[in-house]
Amino acid sequence: MAPELPITTERLVLRGFTLADLDDLVMLCGQTDAQRYLTHPARDRADIQSALDAMGQQKGLNRPGDVLCLAVVRQADRRLVGKLSLTWTDATAAQAELNFLFAPSLRTQTDPAEALRTMLDLAFESFGFHRVFTRCGVRSEGSIELLKRLGMRLEAHYREHALFQGEWDEELHFAVLDREWLRGSAVKELNQHRVA
Repeated sequence: MAPELPITTERLVLRGFTLADLDDLVMLCGQTDAQRYLTHPARDRADIQSALDAMGQQKGLNRPGDVLCLAVVRQADRRLVGKLSLTWTDATAAQAELNFLFAPSLRTQTDPAEALRTMLDLAFESFGFHRVFTRCGVRSEGSIELLKRLGMRLEAHYREHALFQGEWDEELHFAVLDREWLRGSAVKELNQHRVA
């Protein structure tokens, strides 16, 4: 099952990746602090080209292991500002993992929240997942705050679980259930009608 693309939000366009995204993706994935969180190695332009080729094919979820990968593009200037992916991890428990990476300049803006909200809507409303989880580094304060603001719950803190460039890494796991997400969306919609 594949969503109808592109998806347009108030400020963003979510679409599949194309070869034209290579330069922007090199800049995005080349951030030193982003390297430890990438699911594909990105040591150089060739690695990022290889990852881009794979992401360009990840357009739907039909069975466990499938990945939906979307480019996050700003409407105002059509610039690639992030990437999102949703991986179907478990069919029996109807679970998916959400991954994201945004340009440093967006970390204090609302664009990442808008993009993640759209992907979570897809996960629960279109794909029918029961639970969506995501991981982030313990030092990623912006990501932690963003996930909490979206209503995701901290479920685990893995201490010194992996080595990255000779340094122990710590990882946090956040999750949200379908009923929690849908209830939160219903409350927001009700509040918007009250204001109108």
